[in-house]
Amino acid sequence: MIPAAPTIEIVNALPRLPPRSADSNKGNFGRVLVVGGSRGMAGATILCGSAALRAGAGLVKVAVPSEILPTVAAGNPCYTTFALAQDEEGRIAHAAMPALLKLMESHDVLAVGPGLDRGPWLTSVVTKLAGRCPKPMVIDADGLNAFVNQPAKLHAGGYPRILTPHPGEFARLVQLNTNTVQARRRELAINFAREHECILVLKGRGTVVTDGRQLFENETGNPGLATGGTGDVLTGVIAALVGQGLGIFEAAQLGVYLHGLAGDLARDEVGEISLIATDVLRWLPEAFRRHHRSANTD
Repeated sequence: MIPAAPTIEIVNALPRLPPRSADSNKGNFGRVLVVGGSRGMAGATILCGSAALRAGAGLVKVAVPSEILPTVAAGNPCYTTFALAQDEEGRIAHAAMPALLKLMESHDVLAVGPGLDRGPWLTSVVTKLAGRCPKPMVIDADGLNAFVNQPAKLHAGGYPRILTPHPGEFARLVQLNTNTVQARRRELAINFAREHECILVLKGRGTVVTDGRQLFENETGNPGLATGGTGDVLTGVIAALVGQGLGIFEAAQLGVYLHGLAGDLARDEVGEISLIATDVLRWLPEAFRRHHRSANTD
């Protein structure tokens, strides 16, 4: 007999962040470590770190190659920074591993990949970090490319991972072309998440969020979000929600919804053509306020 396909639960209800106690301190809302950046791509980590702050993280540290640290530090005074060893091309070097392993000990969640670039040493750094990090990780952009041809390393150690690929990145992971991915979004996302024990956020129209057992299809967002840097914002938002105590599926689900809603609010102000990632960042507070109000009136 052919075994029955696992039942998929369609999720529509949005999670809520718990109310904040009056005697809260910054340590109560998560410590997020952003790992990424390279020569020419400092902005990605600025966007990611800033989004984590806007999404409620209590503390954010951005670890980048030493060369770009001054630029990243100047990008936002509200997070802290850490200089990592770099190679001749201005990318994180393998020599940065001891520092990264030490940094992860004092953080609750890692966001890995924004502006990372590609290279053999980076593949080794990212896969080793995934294998040895006993914390949730949100993996995006070039962080995902480290697992092409070796996706089993995503769940090394059995710790939760959230992947946020666009269709092209996901196509590389599943070794198919982008057209096939787009035609079979639900099926491929569910199967990958189930097989590799991760949360998959397959971006695009109707972004799919699944852990292989549950499925959420997002209805917020617009074509204006198809511009550089918006994915870095999403990564920071999801990481911050994990740090505040949401489950990893719920954090991905709510992060995708709020990111899309901020994009819709930004579109209403500047239009789809002129929308850029910093517009999404600027509208995140209003997206959170609207969700909070709607949640309290249900």
